[in-house]
Amino acid sequence: MTDVEIIRSKRKSMEIQICLDGHLRVRAPHFITDAEIKDFLREKSNWISKHRAVVKREQETGMQRLSAQDIKKLADEAVGVIPEKVHRFAKQIGVDYGRITIRNQKTRWGSCSAKGNLNFNCLLMLTPDDVQDYVVIHELCHRKQMNHSSKFWAEVEHMMPDYKQKRKWLKENGGEIMRRVAR
Repeated sequence: MTDVEIIRSKRKSMEIQICLDGHLRVRAPHFITDAEIKDFLREKSNWISKHRAVVKREQETGMQRLSAQDIKKLADEAVGVIPEKVHRFAKQIGVDYGRITIRNQKTRWGSCSAKGNLNFNCLLMLTPDDVQDYVVIHELCHRKQMNHSSKFWAEVEHMMPDYKQKRKWLKENGGEIMRRVAR
């Protein structure tokens, strides 16, 4: 696993990232062994090959990177869009929330703290409107269920019956959007 960068943290699950140079980065909980990481990588070998090919194709075609100025424009746009969506959907869901922050996050589209503060990725402005709605609804549903249990997903589905399509869109297209940020 010499070509694999392993980052251990307090997370609960493993995640694979394909970096711009094609090397693998695995984020894993502290309790996961190297052998379990190897098994995970073996299980995900088809996914890894597919996404390495995507990264290579993006490099060959000169995928347009987002500059700091581009990110600032997206953040400004998000400040004008996301809070309104949060306000509207919070009323429908019947929850309150704290502060709303727009950031340029490396791996997340949004997050919700235990205090009810909401963070959203400015890159959401590069996704379809209904995908933005899904991310806002997802984070607000954490105000009822601070986990990803079946109760949580039932809350999301109640608000957005076709949420699985939006989630799928993010899984299929989100990585490409996030890789446009020069890091």
